[in-house]
Amino acid sequence: MSDDRERGHLALLIRPDEILAIAIENRSLLELIRDWKIGLTTLLTEKVSAAMGLPVKIDRQAPGWTGRFVNFLTESVRASAAATPDESKVKSVDRFLASGRVMVYLDDLDRGWAGRPQDIRRISALLNAVRDLASDNPGLHFRVALRSDVYFLVRTSDESTDKIESSVIWYSWTNHQIFILLLKRIETFFGRQFDEDRYKESPQEELGYLLHSIMEERFTGKGHWLNAPTHRVLMSLIRKRPRDLVKLCTAAARQAHGSRSPRIGTKHLLSVFQDYSQGRIQDTINEYRTELPEVERLIMGMKPTRRDHRLRDAYYFASDELLNKIGRIQETGSFQFASSTVRASASELAQFLYKINFLIARKEHASGEVIRKYFEENRYLSSSFVDFGYAWEVHPAYRWALQPDSIDDLLYSIKLSADENGTS
Repeated sequence: MSDDRERGHLALLIRPDEILAIAIENRSLLELIRDWKIGLTTLLTEKVSAAMGLPVKIDRQAPGWTGRFVNFLTESVRASAAATPDESKVKSVDRFLASGRVMVYLDDLDRGWAGRPQDIRRISALLNAVRDLASDNPGLHFRVALRSDVYFLVRTSDESTDKIESSVIWYSWTNHQIFILLLKRIETFFGRQFDEDRYKESPQEELGYLLHSIMEERFTGKGHWLNAPTHRVLMSLIRKRPRDLVKLCTAAARQAHGSRSPRIGTKHLLSVFQDYSQGRIQDTINEYRTELPEVERLIMGMKPTRRDHRLRDAYYFASDELLNKIGRIQETGSFQFASSTVRASASELAQFLYKINFLIARKEHASGEVIRKYFEENRYLSSSFVDFGYAWEVHPAYRWALQPDSIDDLLYSIKLSADENGTS
């Protein structure tokens, strides 16, 4: 939005509460699309009026007004500007008329998402409506942000979404990109030059030295992490989300500052792993509770049993082992998705845990290299749990909260993974 405004475009943000009352009735898809088109153009008119400080009115009785929205808007803005002596408003109008573009951002639409048929149909109708509006109105552009699992449900439930597939941009990060982001944050803080393009092409082993001024070079803990580069430990605990790394480093930095240490060390990291893990579990529960009301019981049920505590692979499952584990959790009570009237099967719950990245697909080669896949990278690995050669593991980010009393076992159970640069 900031970039658009710098270019002179009119950029508007629409939040979920502003469209709460649009297309909520149980109607056909075509009726919902019409409701979205009328509701969005009405809301956009109000927003343009507020953004420019001018009274902007559109004759909703005019035939095809949604199809000529930008033209009506331009004429209305020009007429309103001619009647005002306010120079700042005139300049705002001039920029808009020169650009001829209206950029509309719709964000957080999956807030409170329950995955019910009416939820899917409403989002599907929205996507069809914005496609029609953008097609009928040159200069009107929409950017709609959806969680990958929400889009996947809409895409597989509505055949008309094949028309928008070419417009989808998958927003994802690799661990290497997140690592470069961390280095850039540090280097620019100290006022040093940072060649982002060059560093993107460099292996992480060659870049780790940039962390040494603020972080111990090697992890001095136990297990598979003993003597591993500290940045590899950090990257193994994040869920390919930049904010995970920021939270982890910030918490460890506070511990280091509290003990008056000049650098973040192993003891500071170990002291925050449990709180970090609990936070990630709570984030996941909050995000998906509307879709599966008892998601907390399912997640906490994945905690290793007493027998599992004796095993080094308590968090690793072949497909049949995973289904058996979930089956034992179901013995304490059934689970039901908000979108369904019947109890969920073990297979459906396993697919759900993969979709929310609590579980990740895992394959270990003979060389010892571990390859991990997230739902966003391959959405079909868990489809009916067909054997693609992958096993399943609980993401390391959650394990400290599930097993807070056996830290040593955790350090021996988590192996560093291979990323696109051969590092975690």
